[in-house]
Amino acid sequence: MDEYPEPVHEPAAGALDPRAELSEFLRTRRARLKPEDVGLPDYGRYRRVPGLRREELAQLAGVSVAYYTRLEQGNGRHVSAEVLDAIARALRLSDAEHAHLTHLAKPKQQKKKPAGRAQQVRGPLRTLLDTMDGVPAILVGRRSDILVWNRMAAAVFGDWAELPAREQNWARLVFLRPEYRDLFVDWEHKASDVVSQLRMDAGSHPDDPRLSALVGELSVKSEEFRRLWATHDVKERCHGIQRLHHPLVGELDLRLESFHQADAHEQMLVTYHAEPNSPSAEALRLLASWGADATRAGTGTSSARTA
Repeated sequence: MDEYPEPVHEPAAGALDPRAELSEFLRTRRARLKPEDVGLPDYGRYRRVPGLRREELAQLAGVSVAYYTRLEQGNGRHVSAEVLDAIARALRLSDAEHAHLTHLAKPKQQKKKPAGRAQQVRGPLRTLLDTMDGVPAILVGRRSDILVWNRMAAAVFGDWAELPAREQNWARLVFLRPEYRDLFVDWEHKASDVVSQLRMDAGSHPDDPRLSALVGELSVKSEEFRRLWATHDVKERCHGIQRLHHPLVGELDLRLESFHQADAHEQMLVTYHAEPNSPSAEALRLLASWGADATRAGTGTSSARTA
C-alpha cells in the first residue's frame, strides 16, 4: 500500500505552512488515541509517548512505519486517497477531520485566483435576508468574515455596521471584544467552534495571506486563541442550540441551522430561531417590535460588506 510521498515546496510568503499543518494535525490526532481504544495492548509505564506510537498507527493503517513517519513529518504530496482513507480510519477521524486531512495532504490547485480575493455576495441573497423579519440570519464567509446580516441579527448580536470592515469577523469579535464573553452563555464552546472553522479554512486555503495575518494577530492578542489553535481540532457545526444572555431581554435559547451556498460553498447562511410559544420566541418578538432601540450598537438596519 506504500506510495512514498514526495516533499512539498516551501509555502509562499504570508501563508500558513502546509507541511507543518499536516504534521501537527496527524501528531495531535495520534496522541489522543489510547491503545485500548483501537484494540492494542497497553504496556503502561513503559510507554514514552502519549497516545499511539507511530508504528502502532502504521500497523493499523496497513502502511510501513517509514512511510507513515514521512507523512507525519509533512511530506504528503501525491499520497493516494486510499492511503488517506486508511489513516483516517485508523485515527478514528470524523467526517470533518477526514476532509481536513485530505485538504492538508492533497491541497487543491487554485484556478489563478488569489486566495485573498474579495468574497462576493449575490444580490438576491441579500434580499432574502432582509425578508426574514423574525429570524436572525447571517451570511458568514471564509476566515469567519461576517458578510451580510439582517435587522434581527443586529438586534440579537449587535449591529456590526458601526465597526470597521476588518472587525466584522466572528474570530475578532469572540476573542478580542469583552462584551461577547457576556453575550455567549458558553463562551468557550463558541470560541472552539470559531477556531475549528478557521482550521478548516486553513486546510482549504493555506496560501490565504489574510487568514495567516488573522491567525497571527489573534495568537499575539489572545491566550485562549493560542490554546485552542494548538489543539488542531476541526469540526463543522451545522445545527445546535445557541444560548445567549442578551442585555435587554435576558436569556435566549435559539436553534442554530446553517446552510452552505450551492454556488459559493465557502459561504454559509446561519439562522437562529426559537421554539414556538417559548420564552425565547416572545423575547425575539419584543426585540423585533423595539426596532432600532433593540440593537446593542448601530441603527438596526441590515448591512453588508465585501471582504
